[in-house]
Amino acid sequence: MPYKSITGMHDVLSADAERWQFVEKTARDHFALYGFAEIRTPIVEQTALFERSVGALTDIVQKEMFTFEDKDHDSLTLRPEGTAGVVRAVLEHNLINSQSPDLKVFYLGPMFRRERPQKGRYRQFYQIGVENFGSSSPLADAETIEMLARFLNKVGVSEWSLHLNSLGQKDDRTKYQDHLRLFFEKNKNSYCTDCQERMDRNPLRVLDCKKTICQELATEHPVILDFLNDESLQHFKEVQNILTQMGIPFLVNPKMVRGLDYYQRTVFEFTCPKLGAQSAVAAGGRYDSLVKDLGGPDSPGVGFALGVERLLLLLPEKLEEKKNQKIFIAFLGEKARTEALTIASGLRIHSLECEMNYEVKSLKSQMRRADQIGSSHVIILGEDELKKGMAAVRNLNLKTQEEVSLQSLVNYFKK
Repeated sequence: MPYKSITGMHDVLSADAERWQFVEKTARDHFALYGFAEIRTPIVEQTALFERSVGALTDIVQKEMFTFEDKDHDSLTLRPEGTAGVVRAVLEHNLINSQSPDLKVFYLGPMFRRERPQKGRYRQFYQIGVENFGSSSPLADAETIEMLARFLNKVGVSEWSLHLNSLGQKDDRTKYQDHLRLFFEKNKNSYCTDCQERMDRNPLRVLDCKKTICQELATEHPVILDFLNDESLQHFKEVQNILTQMGIPFLVNPKMVRGLDYYQRTVFEFTCPKLGAQSAVAAGGRYDSLVKDLGGPDSPGVGFALGVERLLLLLPEKLEEKKNQKIFIAFLGEKARTEALTIASGLRIHSLECEMNYEVKSLKSQMRRADQIGSSHVIILGEDELKKGMAAVRNLNLKTQEEVSLQSLVNYFKK
């Protein structure tokens, strides 16, 4: 085979698709309970959109984006995250305005970053995310976090830890960054080359560095909570109070920052110890200036993104068997095959899951196939059954068999 998938990009085979469908369906159903509706955006956007929103000095923009020039010499990028594209779509279609200031949307789809591939982290990876526009209330932060916590519980991930911090407002961050620069200056030459460049332009990025030496040097760095104004502190306190009221446990982690420039005030991260050193499964926060920065109204927002592949590492390899009926039609001869097609069509019209072979094969071979695909019942059709207008229905779970008229099969299985 001369062709293989591109490094860091993977196939989702049918054997694993059921787990993906379970996660996606649970997300759609669960988010709808909170009033969120689905939105779908293109996987390709103008490069400038991410430079403006994510931050031109972030590792994502400088090192990780898949960027190319099209035939019109426009710079385009495969989306590295979902929020920027959603905000662009919301503004382009005027979904936020004076008549409709509030908007709740969620998305599912692939993102692209040219990072070093590792377990649960790919260059094409899938995210489920939500964006909640229109309110700066701490209740919006807490409800969004609670929705994510309940979702993780629903899919069977209960061993999570929620880490909270606040990045304050722009003035808070400016003061904090000045103090960070002074702290880093003491050992500047000992940090990695990337961090030495970040110190002047965006010192918060140093705290996000994954290199051991930089993490050790920054251990005793000042924390941003000491630089928040009264309004930011009160907002963060109220978020914590509401989460406590909702019964959502959390840890305040004053050293946590987010890797994207648009975050301010509340930031959060859900981690699971089973994932090892890279333990984050979902993260998010508030971005009150992003909509305005991209040319829209002054509309605050809060949201999160969840890595589907990382979530699947926490789920069992095989989900519990569903108790639904799965019907297989075994036919003997050409005439029986013609009738089997009619029966299969009738069952499917009534949403009854049904399969049959395409070729005429022995009953033994067909029964083996029924067992392989996990059938609960087998309808057996031969010449004798056709003459009587009946079918033999074998229940593979109870090991019983009975005759049912061909006209009554749909009602038999619906009951």
